[in-house]
Amino acid sequence: MSATPRRILVVDDDPMVANTIQRVLRPEGYDVEIALGGAAALDQARARRPDLVVLDLMMPGIDGLEVCRQLRANGSPPILMLTARSGTADRVRGLDTGADDYLVKPFAYTELLARVRALLRRAAPPPTILQYADLTLEVETGEVRRGGRVIPLTAREFALLTHFLRHPRLVLTREQLLSAVWADEETDDNVVAVYIGYLRTKLDGAGDPRLIQTMRGFGYSLREA
Repeated sequence: MSATPRRILVVDDDPMVANTIQRVLRPEGYDVEIALGGAAALDQARARRPDLVVLDLMMPGIDGLEVCRQLRANGSPPILMLTARSGTADRVRGLDTGADDYLVKPFAYTELLARVRALLRRAAPPPTILQYADLTLEVETGEVRRGGRVIPLTAREFALLTHFLRHPRLVLTREQLLSAVWADEETDDNVVAVYIGYLRTKLDGAGDPRLIQTMRGFGYSLREA
């Protein structure tokens, strides 16, 4: 299983355009919903609270600028505005209304994806407290707790556990863990297994259920058995 996908609301009065954007975004792992017009966009944004809005500027009725204004008034997520107008005045007007970025139609889908990724990165700074089951790690203070126990870790153990907590339930291969925690250092082939053992001894030492599972033939996963 993977982490909860980021939710994107695509707003365009043209169903063909909206469906095309949805088909581009979904294979990247996003949960993509469509609103065919401004009124529907405002209703769906209030009900579902998307992580990002891809918003067409030119729509009948409530246009993109008005949707942008109303979303901003209620503390909206990042807004990527789309338009067929390429003039500087139109881009400035969209950005001044509250859009975070601007993309002129027609656009390359690779550029759309890149801008979506960039906006989501800026909107979601890494959390300072990571938690899974009864395990909690405070990134800034370095404190790790399981239940009521404080668990002292070495710097390397802390880095390894942080990587697991940033990817709960995913299967991480030995190569992925080596790259994330040991980077380009020359290490013994068995170093990952050795440090997994250290972590298990400390995390499960009070008889708690094991959280770092061995997925034989694949790697390791932070998950409840």
